[in-house]
Amino acid sequence: MKHLIDEFSEYLRIEKRNSQHTISGYCRDLNSFSRFIKDRNINSLTTIDIRDYLIYLRKHNLSEKTVARNLSSIKSLFKYLYQDKQLKYNPSETIKSPKGYRKLPDALSLQDIDKLLNSPDENTLLGLRDKAMLEILYATGLRVSELVNLKVAELDLEIGCLRTLGKGEKERIVPIGSIAKKLLNQYILNSRSILLSGGKASEVFITKRGKCMTRQGFWKLLKKYAVLANIQNNVSPHNLRHAFATHLLERGADLRSVQQMLGHSDISTTQIYTHVLRGRLLEIHQNFHPRS
Repeated sequence: MKHLIDEFSEYLRIEKRNSQHTISGYCRDLNSFSRFIKDRNINSLTTIDIRDYLIYLRKHNLSEKTVARNLSSIKSLFKYLYQDKQLKYNPSETIKSPKGYRKLPDALSLQDIDKLLNSPDENTLLGLRDKAMLEILYATGLRVSELVNLKVAELDLEIGCLRTLGKGEKERIVPIGSIAKKLLNQYILNSRSILLSGGKASEVFITKRGKCMTRQGFWKLLKKYAVLANIQNNVSPHNLRHAFATHLLERGADLRSVQQMLGHSDISTTQIYTHVLRGRLLEIHQNFHPRS
């Protein structure tokens, strides 16, 4: 089955334009399934075999979210093989994916956001860089991968926006905001050139060695500043993305605009935030309706 997984990976990379991170996730799930079915021919597999594998995963105490993700990977592979006429029928077609509940990350309050963003010492080269990164992440709702891969050429500081390539290599333009724009300007003028030390990195945010910042490196920085800020809630890059969306909606932004800024291809993904809209609508009704 290995050659089929390799072929499917190429399809995801070339046709679907998925990121390497996404492709690696598919391969990890499918290689696990391959070990379970051993050397069986792909055309001999049945719906029962796939269900047995899901039972096997649950017996090993994997969460329903992980089981659902594995099933999604299997369904994607079998759909591709069936459409490519490498399968006589699709045994995964009738297996329904559990809808599940998409849990939102812990919400960071405005007070926590302020404490976090004010934690770096902007009087140092690295502190100024870190403060600019945190401000940009909260001001734009970028994914951490989009943040660390952001190029200088993708910034338009005169207008106050940036271009980024999201999932599926889809480009979007996101406003930066005055505070983040100011910090970014200061970092580029006063810190970045010194950190580069004559290097030629195209990325905006670089390490003290003049290299591109990594996702893991930013995670460590974020954890450090969360401790310094004495924030009790769990803090991750996605928490800041969640805070970006939540705080916009709380202040009257419409769901479609937030969808575009987050880079969600489907509005249903953004609709996990509709609890914010419901709360705001209730408040408006109670404050302004004559019989509330």
